[in-house]
Formats: sequence, C-alpha cells, structure tokens
Amino acid sequence: MATQSDDTRITSIPKATLPDLTGVQHSLSQLVDNHVCVVFFSCNHCPYVQWIEQAVGEFSREFAEVSWVAICSNDAQSYPEDDVAGLLEQCNRANWDFPYLVDSDQSVAREFRAVCTPDFYVFGIDSELVYRGAFDTSRPRSTTPVTGEYLRAAIESAQTNEKFSQGAPALGCSIKWLEA
Repeated sequence: MATQSDDTRITSIPKATLPDLTGVQHSLSQLVDNHVCVVFFSCNHCPYVQWIEQAVGEFSREFAEVSWVAICSNDAQSYPEDDVAGLLEQCNRANWDFPYLVDSDQSVAREFRAVCTPDFYVFGIDSELVYRGAFDTSRPRSTTPVTGEYLRAAIESAQTNEKFSQGAPALGCSIKWLEA
C-alpha cells in the first residue's frame, strides 16, 4: 500500500499527449481546455481502485460537464491485468465512458508525481490544480460507505472557483514502475 507523498509541486496540468485504449492520441491540455477536469491514476488490478470504480463511473455521469480522464502508468509486462485488454474490461465493468490513457513509458506519472492508484487530481477551468488526493474515506473491506465526499467537494469548489482545503492524501497500490 502506498500513500501520496507530500511533494505536490505540480500546480497545472502537464502538456502531455497519450494514447487511449484504441490508440487514439489525447492531449491532456485540450481535455482541460476551459473545463473543470478530473485526472486520476488508475489500473485494473488494484483493490483500492476496484473498491471505488463503480462510484467513479457514476460521478462521471453526474458531473458530465467535467472532463474526465484515467491514466494507467503501471508496468503491463509485470502486471498483465493492467494491459490494454484488462483496462478495456475494467471500463466495461465500471461503466466508464471517458478516455483511459496508457502511459507506457511512465513519463506522465513522473511529471504528475503520482505514486499510487487511485490518485485524483482536480484542475479548474484555468488548468490550475485545485485538489490532489483521495476519493473519500472508504477503504476496501471497511464498513465506511463509498461516497466520494472529497472528490465531490473538490469538483464543486473548482466549478465555483473557490479555494479547496479539505480532503486527504491518496491511498492505494503503488504505481508499478518499470525496472531501470
């Protein structure tokens, strides 16, 4: 289990382009362009992601005016369930209809300073970071319900251009880095 580091120096969305699960290239800055945007690091095998994936799909429909993007940066050679076929299965299972991007060289994860899955980033319409952290206080096998309270509050703050100071660090499985 990994937690987000205190190193949150990223303040705006990186100018990066990544392929989705069908090979179509997506520019992160164009996804954000004049929209509130949620970017989250995800994968198929992590029980922390699996715990909230249905709720993330519901949130993406509830906040349809928000741009959503998931990014998988895991080493798919060592974790084959995080390859394109596994991620497609996850999209179907979780009812995700937003771009799921593949960061095969892990450069975007490094630029974001992502450390775990799920790790959420909310950017305002000015492309500036509003929130980085957890979805909510629930955890796999806990009795705390999945509510998305942190992400909901961050999105609502971004939509109204208000300061956001709630939330908690992301908690989940570490990103599976390529061997050097």
